[in-house]
Amino acid sequence: MIIREQNEGPKIPYTVDGNKITFGDDEITLNLIKYERDEAQTIDICRDDDKILIAGPSKYFVANINIPARQYEDPEKTIPIPFSMDNVELVLWALVEV
Repeated sequence: MIIREQNEGPKIPYTVDGNKITFGDDEITLNLIKYERDEAQTIDICRDDDKILIAGPSKYFVANINIPARQYEDPEKTIPIPFSMDNVELVLWALVEV
């Protein structure tokens, strides 16, 4: 996984286990292989004023997960290359105190 910090400050804790990423204290777990498509995907992890995490737009960005488009071994796109977390980018944002 490629990790990039968007800005300075404390970031949300996370763990990676295989194709899954968990944010916070087991608040949100995503199996990223389920989000791979033929087009690149971005999943926004946000927090609201009550400090509740959601996978989708909300008030404060916590992280962005960028999953590249599915790749194929053949031009006919019949044999997909297996998903790899090495190609996924995790962008971490500083936590905003609310």
